Amino acid sequence: MQKLSNLLPEGFHDSLPPHAEAGSRLERDVLDTLASHGYARVSPPLVEYEDVLSGRMTGSSKRDLMRFVDPISQRTLALRPDVTMQIGRIAATSLSEAARPLRLSYSGQVLKLRSGQLRPERSRLQIGAELIGTDSVAAASEIVAVAIEALGRAGLTGITVDFTMPDLVDVLSAGPLPLSPAQANEVRSELDMKDAGGLSELGANGYLPLIEATGPFDTAMEKMRAFECDDLLTSRLDGIAAIADNIKDQAMLTLDPTERHGFEYQNWFGFTLFAEGFVGAMGRGGSYEIATADGAVENAVGFSLYPSPLVDAGFSAKTKDSLFLPIGHDVSVAQALRGQGWRTVAALSDSDDAATLGCTHYLNGKQPVAI
Repeated sequence: MQKLSNLLPEGFHDSLPPHAEAGSRLERDVLDTLASHGYARVSPPLVEYEDVLSGRMTGSSKRDLMRFVDPISQRTLALRPDVTMQIGRIAATSLSEAARPLRLSYSGQVLKLRSGQLRPERSRLQIGAELIGTDSVAAASEIVAVAIEALGRAGLTGITVDFTMPDLVDVLSAGPLPLSPAQANEVRSELDMKDAGGLSELGANGYLPLIEATGPFDTAMEKMRAFECDDLLTSRLDGIAAIADNIKDQAMLTLDPTERHGFEYQNWFGFTLFAEGFVGAMGRGGSYEIATADGAVENAVGFSLYPSPLVDAGFSAKTKDSLFLPIGHDVSVAQALRGQGWRTVAALSDSDDAATLGCTHYLNGKQPVAI
């Protein structure tokens, strides 16, 4: 007799009751919020041609692709590690003639080739929204506000929005604080670690004020204003300040201008979402560019949420009351009770037991009775 195995590949796991249902409920709450703001749902495929998918990816993210050869076309296929790039493809091709600004939402599994220490899962749910055709302050404010509302509707509280400037070092190193590409990479690494000594050793003292310009939004913004180089950052700072002013009553606000983790393709503005009681980011977003068919680019803003860790931790997992229906029960009564929100479990034999099947009530005539 063959022994049954429950072994799964590293980084993958089953989602069981009640967590699987909690995940579906959370996904539905977020998507309903996005739909209420006019974001139309699209659903790109899990697999694409590798060259098409990687053509819209940047930097190290290409290493996240799991590739295999299609036995039909003999072309290399890849499983998506991110949905945002697929939305860009759809906007630039199938929906290129659609009116702008174009509002799209999505939800689906993404797969990473490798897992990390903080996020060991390789397959995870990604839910998000993209506003395509503009990256104005009004558009960015809408995206951040919708993201906050979506998390709130899903049940999260104490939400914090941490703003960043993903291309800050690029702008400064090409202008008032010149660096070679290699030096810029070293400076980014030191800024990631908030290592003032490391910056001094590199001779990049001009970047030291950026370490101090981190923390509560108003205080950090004042320091960034004082740091301002040749008015080069004025429009960016004004834009982020305006976004913050538009959402200041909806969440706590912080600023970390040099944060770049998870912002591989964003440009002038980015943000990370946190929630009280949970370690790690709930999601990220910001402004970016989409390559169009004619070789130009189109501005866009958007955000992505990754709720799988919340569900795995038991967030929103609730055991609902279940009503046991004995053999011979009144079908019309059971149907009416389901219409009222009851979850029913019908007996299939005389040996079926309400408590064993996890029911909290049983139907006695026309009335539910607690077990």
